[in-house]
Amino acid sequence: MKKLKIAALTAIPFILIASVAICGFDKDKETKPKTSRSDLYGQLELFADAVSLIRSDYVDEVDSKKLIYGAMKGMLSNLDDYSSFMEPDEFEEIRSETKGEFGGVGIEISLKDGILTVVTPIIGTPAEAAGIKPGDKVVKIDGKITRSITLSDAVKKMRGRPGTKVTLTIWRDKDQKILDVPITRAIIKIRSIKKAELIDGKIGYIKLVEFQEKGVRELDESLKKLEAQGMDSLIFDLRYNPGGLLDGAVDVAERFLAKDKVIVSIKARVPGQNTVFKSSGKFTRRGYPVIVLVNDGSASASEIVAGAIQDNKRGLILGTKTYGKASVQTVMPLKDGSALRLTTASYLTPSGELIKGKGIMPDVVVEERGAGPAGKSVEEEIFEKVAEEGLVKEKTEDDDQLNAAINLMKAIKVYNQAKV
Repeated sequence: MKKLKIAALTAIPFILIASVAICGFDKDKETKPKTSRSDLYGQLELFADAVSLIRSDYVDEVDSKKLIYGAMKGMLSNLDDYSSFMEPDEFEEIRSETKGEFGGVGIEISLKDGILTVVTPIIGTPAEAAGIKPGDKVVKIDGKITRSITLSDAVKKMRGRPGTKVTLTIWRDKDQKILDVPITRAIIKIRSIKKAELIDGKIGYIKLVEFQEKGVRELDESLKKLEAQGMDSLIFDLRYNPGGLLDGAVDVAERFLAKDKVIVSIKARVPGQNTVFKSSGKFTRRGYPVIVLVNDGSASASEIVAGAIQDNKRGLILGTKTYGKASVQTVMPLKDGSALRLTTASYLTPSGELIKGKGIMPDVVVEERGAGPAGKSVEEEIFEKVAEEGLVKEKTEDDDQLNAAINLMKAIKVYNQAKV
């Protein structure tokens, strides 16, 4: 299978799909729709006139690169919430994320309706410990209003050396209040698999926090370990998973689907670039019951996997509605070290549904107890106990969604035994 990548919103590999990152396509120049050259040249002439006037008449001398970079940022940000222009240092930071380590606060963000919005705090990071929640609107960064800020600029302001502080001022719709949240930056190390263990007998539990290049290998190792221990069913936790690589999402879904099942469809502007990903059938031996946990922090690649499991009736989806990110971005390097992150396509679930702005509705809706991934709000105490490398110790007894999944899985196994 040709390797394509899908981005997890802001956490995006440099050849994309994020984040996520999203999708890299081979561009067939002959199939691209023709545009009017006279119209294009006329608009470029207008732009050149504006640049010339700024350089000759602006009160201060303007650096040409700064002028062009500013114009490109405005051009890309005006297209949609996910397209952006990245200066060389920003592009280098994005590339470093593919290694799973960077300095920052640990937040996946996007521009939603033009407002800087938290998709999810990354598990085990300062942002999670500070009580940042999905859906929080970041209205100020270190006291400066974020109105009209680009996604790249926002990421740049929140990244920084470990040990330094940044204060995010957020608006929380649910509480109808503005909160100042001070966060100390740290090295953000992203593990694909946070937890893999047997719970309540032979029920397997795997928590996947991001779709990285090493994620599928880690998943295989976890499945092999749990199967060797007698696992007879699986609860697959994708809550607060903002996405990652497209081929990673496809590979993960393949672990549970029979041959020739549609996993996801990519719909591009040019019909010849449309792609349908189907399962190979290499992993059909895994026929045990599966429940996938999702919430509003499950986005991008997470939604691909959840949609594939749900639409192919391979398992049940439990939790709350997912984020609803269905656009595909490609990161295109430029010759000076900068890059464009451009929305190039949309993706559809196996049933052909475009989930943009709608998300995936679980088969079983169970609301979360508490406000965030650790059940702590900003006003409450920060976590009392933090595990090694900053991973938060979770309490199963406080996790209503996980408890509901365990009870449902027990019922499924009893029902299956009764049919035999």
